Parts: sequence; C-alpha cells; structure tokens
Amino acid sequence: MFKANEGTIDRALRVIVGLVLVSMVFTGLQTPWGWIGLVPLITGIVGTCPLYSILGLSTLKKS
Repeated sequence: MFKANEGTIDRALRVIVGLVLVSMVFTGLQTPWGWIGLVPLITGIVGTCPLYSILGLSTLKKS
C-alpha cells in the first residue's frame, strides 16, 4: 500500500514512545491523551508514515 519511509532508529523510537503513551492509559495518568500513542506505535510497526509521504520525507537508508 504505502512505501516504507522510516529507518530503523525512527521506527524503534516511535514504538517506544507509543508504548509509553499507551501504557499511561492503564497506569498512573489515566487520560484519553494516552491513546494518541497508538499513532506512533502503529506507524512504527508498519514502517511507513503518511505525513512523511505527503511531505516527501524519508529516514530510510537507501541501498
């Protein structure tokens, strides 16, 4: 569907940030804002960011 446009470090950071934000929903700060963590979590797992595609950006190393 979408071309991969996230590098390894970018993906890892997105997954970590996403997990931290989502975990806030279940522990400590129980606010709906923690669900925003699903966005970086999903884009990190999938490896593509729609906003990067729109802006023509990529952190993926070209081989």
